[in-house]
Amino acid sequence: MARQNRHACRFVGQFGLALAITFSVQASQPARAHELYVSNEKDNTVSVIDTKSLGVIRTFNVGMRPRGILFSPDQKRFFVCASDSDAVQVYDAATDKFLHNLPSGEDPEQFAISSDGKRLFIANEDNAVTTVVDVDSRKVLKQVDVGIEPEGMAVSPDDKIAVTTSETTNMAHLIDTSNYEVFDNILVDQRPRHAEFTSDGRYLWVSSEIGGTVSIVDMETRKIIKKLSFEIPGLTEDVIQPVGMELTHDDKTAFIALGPANRVAVVDMESMKVKKYILVGQRVWHLELTPDEKLLFTTNGVSNDVTAINVATLKPIKSITVGRYPWGLALKQTKK
Repeated sequence: MARQNRHACRFVGQFGLALAITFSVQASQPARAHELYVSNEKDNTVSVIDTKSLGVIRTFNVGMRPRGILFSPDQKRFFVCASDSDAVQVYDAATDKFLHNLPSGEDPEQFAISSDGKRLFIANEDNAVTTVVDVDSRKVLKQVDVGIEPEGMAVSPDDKIAVTTSETTNMAHLIDTSNYEVFDNILVDQRPRHAEFTSDGRYLWVSSEIGGTVSIVDMETRKIIKKLSFEIPGLTEDVIQPVGMELTHDDKTAFIALGPANRVAVVDMESMKVKKYILVGQRVWHLELTPDEKLLFTTNGVSNDVTAINVATLKPIKSITVGRYPWGLALKQTKK
């Protein structure tokens, strides 16, 4: 997420993490294995992790500075934001073979896809727009002017609203997907990085990295109803930087990556209170849950690894070495 040449990263003074496996990894696994794709920002590669063995099973080259990564709803293709290639790359999910580029606009960082898999909404950090692309025709449908340095991207469950967060403008921009017009701008705290809708679309969660908060927006009123803040003994506020988030399907638990705090916050969504912090690798960026929500994975950009967490116990069970600066994650559901 951080732009290495433009945004200075502040790292907490913790230089290692030894994860003790205190129970059998196999006992904590889901019955069905899947493959977790991890974009390695500095290596220009994607590492693939088997979620049963918790090991890397292959690595392949992609475009320059890969960050956002996601699968199409039908699991037939996956997409990679190759930021320094100014392209969204499309790959065949069965073979990992490159198919073609989509016209993404400059410096694509994050994106979201409509539920039918037909439209990609892409945040273009360098030119302050959200690019909407028709996936099949490979044509740009619209470039929507948003705030400065757009980063986060989300689409509501009913596909009616797309959200772009702008890091410098400190806003979440709401886009009507029927006409691609911004219809509201919600001011949040400094440097918003990521946005997630609840499963019913009623609330929008927006993380603010430098502000150190997560804003919860009621989408009916489009007002912030709660700002979550975080306190970790022994750490100063400036290293607690909320970035990636994952919400469980039942909207009961939110997991929030806290960047150089090297922890994931576990939030009870009903009470909107933090109930636990999980220590992971260094500079945690993004998160991904398995479909059964038994495992949570984190990308740890500075320690160059992925942490696997048992969701039932809320304990890390393994640190998996990948490439340099792991950034994004996407899960492919396999038939094993």
